[in-house]
Amino acid sequence: MPYQLDGSLLEACSCKAICPCWVGQDPDGGRCRGTIAWRVDSGTIDGVDVSGLTLGILADIPGNALAGNWKVALFVDNRATAEQEALLLEAFTGKKGGPLADIAALVGDVVAVERVAIDADIQEGTGQLRLGDVMTADMQALKGSTGEPTKLYDAVFSFRPGAPAFPGKAATYRVACPQLGMELEMQNHSSVQGAFSFSA
Repeated sequence: MPYQLDGSLLEACSCKAICPCWVGQDPDGGRCRGTIAWRVDSGTIDGVDVSGLTLGILADIPGNALAGNWKVALFVDNRATAEQEALLLEAFTGKKGGPLADIAALVGDVVAVERVAIDADIQEGTGQLRLGDVMTADMQALKGSTGEPTKLYDAVFSFRPGAPAFPGKAATYRVACPQLGMELEMQNHSSVQGAFSFSA
C-alpha cells in the first residue's frame, strides 16, 4: 500500500462563509484565493511514518474548484526529514496514485515549493493556521442555536465519509505570496476544518 493518511483538512479563503466550494458552487466573485493544509494526524507513505506533519498549499482558483486549472504554491512542514518531504510531495502531487492523484489533477501549475514552519492547531473549527511568514488565518467556528459548533456532513469536499466539517469565519486572513502574485488582508471570510482519510 503506497499510503494511508488520516487527519484534518484546514481551509481559509477569499470567499464569504460558508465556502461555496464545499457544496460544489462557484466561488464568490468567480475566483478563489485559498489556503488548504493537510495535517496528517497518523499515516505512512511507502512504510515511512509521516504522522504529525502538514503540507499546505496556496491556490489561485480561476472558477469552480472542481473545474481545475489551479495555480498553486506548495509548503512543506520544516520538521519533515528529507525522506518525509520527498514522500509527502510525491503523494500529494499524485505520483502515488489513488485519491490524492484525483485531487492533484485539479492543479494546472505549481509555481513554488518551500519548507516553512507550519502551525495548524485547530479544534472543531477554531484556532490558528499559519504557513511560515506567507499566510495566517485566525479561524473561528460558526455556532448553532445551542452554542455548539455548526457541522457540515457529506459535502462535495468531504474526504472522510460521515465525519463532520466545521465551517467558520477567519477573523483575519493574511497572505503575502509573490510567487502567486497574491497579497491579501481580509477579515471575516470563510474558514473550514474538515477530515480526510486517504489510502492507495
